[in-house]
Amino acid sequence: MYDDSSARIVAGLHEWLATAPPGARLPSSRVLVARYGASPVTVQKALRTLASQGVVETRPGVGTFVRAVRVPHAHDYGWQTAALGPRTRPGQQLSRALHTAPNDVIALHSGYPDRELLPERLVRSAFTRAARSDAAVTRPPTAGLPDLQAWFAAELGGAAPAGVTPPAPSDVVVFPGSQSSLSTVFRALVGAGRPLLVESPTYWGAILAAEQVGVQLVPVPSGPRGPDPDELARAFDRTGARALYAQPSFANPTGARWSPDLADEVLRLAREHGAFVIEDDWAHDFGITQDVVPLAARDDGGHVVYLRSLAKSVSPAVRVAGLVARGPARDRILADAQAESLYVSGLLQAVALDVVTQPAWRTHLRGLRQQLAARRDLLRGALREHAPAARVETVPQGGLNLWVRLPDTTDVARLVGDCDAARVVVAAGDDWFPAEPTGPFLRLNYSGPNPGAFPEGARVVGEMLARQAG
Repeated sequence: MYDDSSARIVAGLHEWLATAPPGARLPSSRVLVARYGASPVTVQKALRTLASQGVVETRPGVGTFVRAVRVPHAHDYGWQTAALGPRTRPGQQLSRALHTAPNDVIALHSGYPDRELLPERLVRSAFTRAARSDAAVTRPPTAGLPDLQAWFAAELGGAAPAGVTPPAPSDVVVFPGSQSSLSTVFRALVGAGRPLLVESPTYWGAILAAEQVGVQLVPVPSGPRGPDPDELARAFDRTGARALYAQPSFANPTGARWSPDLADEVLRLAREHGAFVIEDDWAHDFGITQDVVPLAARDDGGHVVYLRSLAKSVSPAVRVAGLVARGPARDRILADAQAESLYVSGLLQAVALDVVTQPAWRTHLRGLRQQLAARRDLLRGALREHAPAARVETVPQGGLNLWVRLPDTTDVARLVGDCDAARVVVAAGDDWFPAEPTGPFLRLNYSGPNPGAFPEGARVVGEMLARQAG
């Protein structure tokens, strides 16, 4: 027997296979052991090698056979045209913000923080502990782990002013990320064909979720300080809508933060019209110069349905979000969530709870605030120096992005393509408008990788804008 006996068997069988017809059965393992004077383990290793090469196939309990040669041919999926029928909705494509960029480009397009801004040590330790706990092998309650429900409720209740009853842990439903919860809430509280008021511009993922549900989007103009309450009131009156989707704190993409007066006025309108406000508190952990005071903390009448995700601040691998709703609305949301997904991974819930209850979590958030401020100011300064035509009209007090207004004559699609060719990835603002864009914009992320390259990225944007102007 030789050290290379497996290779010797493979070579010998290749000679036999060269003349064997497709479907022919190879000699049994016992015969091959005797023929080549090899052990059964060596013979099996040779057969696995042939199978990996695609020349034989093994049928358990039957034997090993010569694989038939399959001639490649073009696939014809034309039959699906009739089976699927026409699209009932336009169906927005996934935003450029989700595109994965190569490591050698300057990436200003993403909606997620860079890895160095995450509590990586806390997350890794939490996964280790969770893997050793019962969470790794047991099914969690449908509405979420009780301790995690209690944490979400306490976080929101801690911001409640005097006289407002804080939410109870039983008001919380845990979801596998914010995108899933948006689809559920739109379906459960609005319904297909019915109107939903949304700020314009607003989060592209909410637009996509609404389209998938079949909700009728009604844009309400929103600027650096949020929506105009008069426009909002007219939209409620005109459409009879019973829900508004909004981001009162550091809105994506504009960075807008509502004043307390605007928050009070929106709540008054919701109560007057018997409507829900679906509050997306996506940037709760990304305050820079201002802390977040959720709109939901001011409401105990069940008008505000509150959503807070941990996927961006803890880790994109920990897709866990908490939704707070009161009364029958919570029951309807939970019923829809059960139909969509019976429960959220108990392991991920345990990891999320572990991270946010560690003393080091608060320390991490304080450091994160400083890092985001430095990155925001670096990118803003680079644009001012190298791309003066790209205007940052409002410096966000939190969040992850700059909303950049371009000259009115800018061909945004061409600008994005030119920047791509120069190895700078940017996101056109069009994705964030529920109707036609009201102007040319870019949304640039200052929390992405390699902030040292921000000046070069801004220089490229400025150069491509100058080409169009020239």
